[in-house]
Amino acid sequence: MFFTRSRPKRYIFSKGIDDTLIGVYNAYLFVARFFKEAFTKPFHFRVVVDQCFEIGLRSLTLITLTGFVTGVVFTKQSRPSLEVFGAASWLPSLISIALVRALGSLVTALICAGKVGSSIGAELGSMRVTEQIDAMEVSAVNPFKYLVVTRVWATVIAVPILSLYCTTVGLLGSYLNVHTHEDTSFISFMESAFEAISFIDLFTAVAKSVVFGFTIGMIGTYKGFNASQGTRGVGRAANQAVVLSMFLIFIEEIVIVQISNWIKFF
Repeated sequence: MFFTRSRPKRYIFSKGIDDTLIGVYNAYLFVARFFKEAFTKPFHFRVVVDQCFEIGLRSLTLITLTGFVTGVVFTKQSRPSLEVFGAASWLPSLISIALVRALGSLVTALICAGKVGSSIGAELGSMRVTEQIDAMEVSAVNPFKYLVVTRVWATVIAVPILSLYCTTVGLLGSYLNVHTHEDTSFISFMESAFEAISFIDLFTAVAKSVVFGFTIGMIGTYKGFNASQGTRGVGRAANQAVVLSMFLIFIEEIVIVQISNWIKFF
């Protein structure tokens, strides 16, 4: 009997770098497959609507509370600084700029990344490790289209709506704080608030929310759809979906803000 010595596995760079590059390539294929199947029949509109309802209902309470508290706290923190310079009348404009340009969409995206992203990753991960996705393929059902495409479309639709809602609730919280100190009417507060907001600000806020929603949906479905190693893989998929989504959201926030500043400059 002859024994052959197994050769050590050779890496192009190192194990960590090679695994990272392979993961990036697999993610690229996953995103490319989404765009290939997102605009082809069949369109599961009912599933998309159901997922939008689930995403909105799952996050609505927390977004309401967080948006309201954000508006109140930011107003209370900004008032003393503006009063020093005698510019307390600019408080509604300052709050509206902060909420519309940054806080509304960013807070909503982070909340959805924590609740929705983890839920999608855990749900699809459990379906993968229990071979439910394999059973769908055997049954001549396209699991990618039914599970991935529908959830990504749902996050793309729901996150911008929740972002606008969070901004509105934040402005309401700010108004209540201003009203208790200055007895300002609701109409005059809103007029002052929207004087400083331009169309570019609103368009950028909606565009950011769409990008954030796409990121949350893609990361959650990618990690869940490719989960492995049993129940441990399900937990890992949910955790990685949250961490990676939040990291990419901050990166996208920086990039989009810089692009919007360039547009305003020109």
